[in-house]
Amino acid sequence: MNTIIRRVVVRGRVQGVGYRAWTEDTAILSSLDGWVRNRCDGTVEAVFAGSAEAVDTMIEACRIGPDSARVDAVDVHNAGPAELAMRRGADGFSVLPTV
Repeated sequence: MNTIIRRVVVRGRVQGVGYRAWTEDTAILSSLDGWVRNRCDGTVEAVFAGSAEAVDTMIEACRIGPDSARVDAVDVHNAGPAELAMRRGADGFSVLPTV
């Protein structure tokens, strides 16, 4: 399997509505590695690593999010090992502190 890494920034009403927990649960169920965190500007940022199909499916899910969220936009960027390495531990998916 070829692993791809993407970074996303989600805009809208995405803080205080369970978006990070939803992202973590959904990513783990999708067998993705990476991390998610709130940003001080009110957005949520995440990095997803895995198969192209799984990452693309996760990004599409982020456009909807949990029921309590309102997603206005999802910005998608290519990412690399340095961004993925920001997670806690060597494997899996992490929730990181707000920046």
